[in-house]
Amino acid sequence: MKLPKLLLALAVAIPGTSFADYEWQDAEGKHLDLLSDGKPVVRFVYEAIDESSPERRDETYKPFCHVFRPGSSDAFLTKGPGGKFPHHRGIYYGFSKCSYVGADGKTQKNIDTWHCRKAHQVHREFLKQEAGADSATFTSRIEWIDNEGKPFASEKRSMTFSHEGSALIVDFDSTLKPLVSELTVDGDPQHAGFQYRANNHVAEKTAKQTIYTRPESGEAKPGATINWSAKSDTPQTRDLPWKVMTYVLDGKSFSVTYLDSKKNPKPARYSERDYGRFGSYFVAKATEEQPLTIHYRLVIKSGKTTAEDAAKWHEAFPHR
Repeated sequence: MKLPKLLLALAVAIPGTSFADYEWQDAEGKHLDLLSDGKPVVRFVYEAIDESSPERRDETYKPFCHVFRPGSSDAFLTKGPGGKFPHHRGIYYGFSKCSYVGADGKTQKNIDTWHCRKAHQVHREFLKQEAGADSATFTSRIEWIDNEGKPFASEKRSMTFSHEGSALIVDFDSTLKPLVSELTVDGDPQHAGFQYRANNHVAEKTAKQTIYTRPESGEAKPGATINWSAKSDTPQTRDLPWKVMTYVLDGKSFSVTYLDSKKNPKPARYSERDYGRFGSYFVAKATEEQPLTIHYRLVIKSGKTTAEDAAKWHEAFPHR
């Protein structure tokens, strides 16, 4: 539905008020777009894997979420297939070192749902699509497929979108249920977990302008990064309540605040790159009786986000 003109006038008159009027548009079998007041906000790309050629397989081996540039119908803040590190795609989730114990008691190792050279993820169906005046959400059932083409886990991935003023709030919830006796997810900070990747323009043009802001040390120098390793296991590289990345795209700054629920598995080991990829990973086991459940939030906006603002976002974050 469209908002009455009176309400739209009030939205303009009252500072900080935002009316969204969300709706979904599904290009069936390809992608699901979210519109706010008729303008595109995000695109969930879910095309099933196409193994007709190596190129098509590379384009379709895992679902991910794009974020549109404000005011654009065909340009993104995020990166899709191709470019620097083709497996980095928008808002995405996976692990480079999955292993499981099958019903026969044998262990299968080296299952990589990050690079997806043999394994992959495939969207099977939407379990939910809802959109209203204040928020919109979908739930996708995604199967994780091993190196032999067999499903070893079923994921319910829900993403909820809303706005606070001009800031886009993205809630990412996932429940990963093994289809085997026991599943272990593992990797390293650069190749596992829940991550965000900026448009490839950052890698090509503006990487040295990327700025990270961290809870204790505040805003870093442009282009400066720190990453978790066994030798740098510090409060600045693990179990952070939040982290902010600010990057430059076509002369404009955009910031992404990454919020980690206290209830997510720990330790959470963080990674950051000047070309615009950041996030964290953990090691965890899951069974059918105890699936792996995680919840993250991203706050995406034009301009910088200060440490003070990031702390406020974290205070308002529901740690479910």
